[in-house]
Amino acid sequence: MRPTPNWELKGCCNQDQKIFIITVLVCTVVILAVTNSFPLLTAYFKRSPFGFKQASLTFFVDPAGRKCTFFNWLWRTFLMTPFKLITVFLHELSHAIACKLTCGTVEGIKVNADEGGSTITRGGIYCCILPAGYLGSSFWGMILILASTNHITALIATGCFVASLLIVLFIAKNWTLRGLCIGFIIFLAVMWLIQAQTGVRLVRYTILFIGVMNSLFSIYDIFDDLISRRVKTSDAEKFAEVCPCCNGVGWGIIWAIISLAFLGGAMYLGLLLMTY
Repeated sequence: MRPTPNWELKGCCNQDQKIFIITVLVCTVVILAVTNSFPLLTAYFKRSPFGFKQASLTFFVDPAGRKCTFFNWLWRTFLMTPFKLITVFLHELSHAIACKLTCGTVEGIKVNADEGGSTITRGGIYCCILPAGYLGSSFWGMILILASTNHITALIATGCFVASLLIVLFIAKNWTLRGLCIGFIIFLAVMWLIQAQTGVRLVRYTILFIGVMNSLFSIYDIFDDLISRRVKTSDAEKFAEVCPCCNGVGWGIIWAIISLAFLGGAMYLGLLLMTY
């Protein structure tokens, strides 16, 4: 007899569920902090009664010689670069998948060192390809978060991830993307071997971090492109030209809400899966 799904999450939370929630929260805080999404927190520390001075917040200097907080410094250094580029990779890969699903041709994918990217397509349904970047990135984030809830599914997700990197390696149009594919394949293989030797759940935590980062970074990128800087060449602005019932900011907000729904759904379903 199959157990009845615990849709109401009665009895939450067991040890695995608590670890899952805490890990997601830690990943969220780290990702939002290093993307400078906590300006109010920074302002609080500048005027806090604990004696933190502005000098202590601008102690670090980024590669361009600009003073910055520790989290900004961390974001601008090589430590986070591979993870940022992998989110760009999944964004562009989502465009490519949408193109193929709508009978188009993918001529190449680029991921640039400046964290930009492009997907060269021919044919396909344009109004399906455009939103696939942000929404696809959030979708993959949800899938990776769910995969991280179990040891076997985390290994399967890692294997699929490596397979996608190998495929893209042969259609990459620049060496930044080729290097990213090779580097991440090696990185995931090392994590897998260390986990096999030590029993530490490195693969699960890596997959979870990438999943949370994709879910949040798509929302951050929408805000940065459409509200903070208003980039006219963003996917949302282009989509507004195809579907003019809403402007670029409006479409961006809609996509951000959908991305948040993906993240919330991943959390709920993850906790549900961990009840068994």
